Amino acid sequence: MPHPLHLFCYCPRCGSDAFCENDERSKRCRACGFVFYHNASAATVAVILDEDGRLLVTRRAFPPAEGTLDLPGGFVDPGESIEEGCLREVREETGAEATLERYLFSLPNVYRFSGFDVHTTDAFFLVKLKPGQTLRPNDDAAELFWCRPKDLSPNDFGLHSIREGISRLLPMLIRE
Repeated sequence: MPHPLHLFCYCPRCGSDAFCENDERSKRCRACGFVFYHNASAATVAVILDEDGRLLVTRRAFPPAEGTLDLPGGFVDPGESIEEGCLREVREETGAEATLERYLFSLPNVYRFSGFDVHTTDAFFLVKLKPGQTLRPNDDAAELFWCRPKDLSPNDFGLHSIREGISRLLPMLIRE
């Protein structure tokens, strides 16, 4: 398995090509001493249920996993709390305002983008939509629809952490 920073050949501080592996998740520049760590990025996942217990599901508009099922969410922006990031992602992907009900759990993920593996820690939140809004897919969501949890299969979701999250959520969501 290649070093997680194998695509980074030059020091981002001084531009030297003496940017070498320092340990299993960092590189160090032998010219200026700069050390760069490959850390996980924060990401969010919104678990949104309607009054009938149906789950709001999206269809991914872009790679990775284009065309597969997903849940609203995405990367947290710099200067933004993880809670703010979750609500912004819901607004961007659905056009709706929402409130956070509670934190559920987190899972690691690897999000392949532009030929680079972006390691993330995905925080799952139970989210409630504010009433009286019209949902419309936007941004990374090609489609939005409500699904009964018993009709879902984790294998229909394209991203590893979402599949694992759905596997954890289904026993809690299926009310027979």
